[in-house]
Amino acid sequence: MTKLIGEQTVLVTGANAGIGRATATELARRGARVLMACRDGARGTEARAALMADVPGARTELLVADLSSGAGVRSLAAQTLQHTDRLDVLVNNAGVFTRKYTPTAAGLETQFAVNHLAPFLLTNLLRDLLVKSAPARVVTVSSEAHKRGQIRFDDLQGAQNYSGMKAYSQSKLANLLFNRELARRFGGTGVTANALHPGVIATQLLLTGFAPIRLLRPFLKTPDAGARTSVFLAVAPAVERLTGLYFVDFEPARPSQAARDDGAARRLWRISAELSGMNPEENS
Repeated sequence: MTKLIGEQTVLVTGANAGIGRATATELARRGARVLMACRDGARGTEARAALMADVPGARTELLVADLSSGAGVRSLAAQTLQHTDRLDVLVNNAGVFTRKYTPTAAGLETQFAVNHLAPFLLTNLLRDLLVKSAPARVVTVSSEAHKRGQIRFDDLQGAQNYSGMKAYSQSKLANLLFNRELARRFGGTGVTANALHPGVIATQLLLTGFAPIRLLRPFLKTPDAGARTSVFLAVAPAVERLTGLYFVDFEPARPSQAARDDGAARRLWRISAELSGMNPEENS
């Protein structure tokens, strides 16, 4: 049965700016209790204050965690469990782009760590809470960039001939393979998993990461427009029984052939579990 949005608790990662902030604001405007996950406390506090000014009386709480590390992801999961005994929607929105090879403290390539491993680990850590809260939804922000992506199993961290764009595209393809396998593993639990392309958005990530895009800024979507499909997948009754799909502009779209490879999805899941310190067969 569809829940009233005012009864729902939603966790949005990367909620301090861009699409994440717009998503959090719109969900709060609709009456949801919104947990805003932000990497930086000061910026998160500023974003929450701006949201509260836009939506007086909004029910929002700030959770601070750096998703570039497993410890940060585990901290966010722990904070979530401390703040709520239910989670109706998890929006995996946080993302980064780096032009140069940048390893995390654990030696992982930053885009792979933040864009893929963080939502992978966070969703698994919150699995029991999501199932307990069913019907519940997991929404993961991917990109049409996935169509240029390739999962380089022999060099997932991009240590050889690093390209920022290739690493980004790989991480967005990984999002879709994760979403596909996640939907399978959530089968029969009442929890759905869907992914989306938000459009080409005038966010700080895009404008600083892809220099040629700056010339097209007048033609780019706003973060508010980019958040609409995320919000749609989070609350729309029309998609409550749909799972394992990829959406563009509110409609299911056909992702690349690589994104539909079940064997690659299972292999990536096993490797991601190992890199995240999980039991590879957990939640199988």
